[in-house]
Amino acid sequence: MSARPDPVWRRLGACAYRLGVNWRTMGLSPALRQGAAPCLWYGGARAGEAGGPALKLAKLAAIFPPAERHFNLAYLLSNAPYLSPASFKRLRKAGVKTALNQNGVFYPAWFAGDWRARNLRMAIAHEWADHVFYQSEFCRLAALKFLGPRPTGWEILYNAVDIDAFTPAAEQESSPFLFLVTGKIDAHQTYRVAQALEGLALARGLGLHAGLIVAGILDDEVKRQAQAIIDRQSLQKFVLLPGPYSQAQAPGLYRSAQAYLTLTHQDACPTGVLEAMASGLPIIHPSSGGVPELAAEAGIAIETGEDWEKPLIPSADAVAKAMLKAAADRATLSPLARSRAQAHFSFDAWIERHRRVFQDLLERI
Repeated sequence: MSARPDPVWRRLGACAYRLGVNWRTMGLSPALRQGAAPCLWYGGARAGEAGGPALKLAKLAAIFPPAERHFNLAYLLSNAPYLSPASFKRLRKAGVKTALNQNGVFYPAWFAGDWRARNLRMAIAHEWADHVFYQSEFCRLAALKFLGPRPTGWEILYNAVDIDAFTPAAEQESSPFLFLVTGKIDAHQTYRVAQALEGLALARGLGLHAGLIVAGILDDEVKRQAQAIIDRQSLQKFVLLPGPYSQAQAPGLYRSAQAYLTLTHQDACPTGVLEAMASGLPIIHPSSGGVPELAAEAGIAIETGEDWEKPLIPSADAVAKAMLKAAADRATLSPLARSRAQAHFSFDAWIERHRRVFQDLLERI
């Protein structure tokens, strides 16, 4: 049930790229004067639409454009741990402040490769950064467990969502009641789709007129097993597998459903959950990871537990019961989800918090 390690050619390419990023810190001139406006270098991390970290970086870079030269602040992502201790020393000598956005870590429950080596690389920025944004309390606890202590210079800052783009559908009724699963689902996470389908079959058997949409990038093995379950359970008329979607298509996709289903073991701070909440969708989720913090009263938790060695997978029966509850309580949970997204996960507030921290860092002697 664990992710496969990267092939050799990809590891070699990553090594070459990491060397190039560290070379960028050679020969730095003294940074801009203290108290100046933030001029950010993103430490080799790349923006885009493919995946939460790249999308998050794109949002931040739209407000704080990347500076190729004469930067005074380095903003780093934990999924792009390129900088060496020597590079951090050079940045400090040049007066460049550093901030780290810390997501999840590596451990056997989801990664089959050398998770210790991956964490050692990630721990460098966790130790050296002037300030750490943890994406959830779960992210902080996981970092403390696998990366080492961080006594000062940190805060919890959840990911953000565009609450003006992701809005509830005007028409709330649907027949059948549609559940939504989104994301990039690799073979080691086949259970995310398989258990959703098995749960749907049980819920339908208990009288719930429901369907399921699974949208995103699915591994071929995921699609193969999903189709086998669909055929065995005669769900052909009640399941849609539309494939990948763009960020521009995402709001409409979420508005087409009535509840969101995520079964990922110990998920750190998934953007999909925030997009679903902003769209007014109740969240069905395991009781592990950072999702319980995000969903809170707008969520329906399936009791699983914490385990770093193996994923704890909700049973189909538990999924079915949660589906029935989501359908029964949607009228109450939907406005709770939307109001929670507005209060805690707005993009404007996320940007403003970054701006304040950047300014505080640059004012330090």
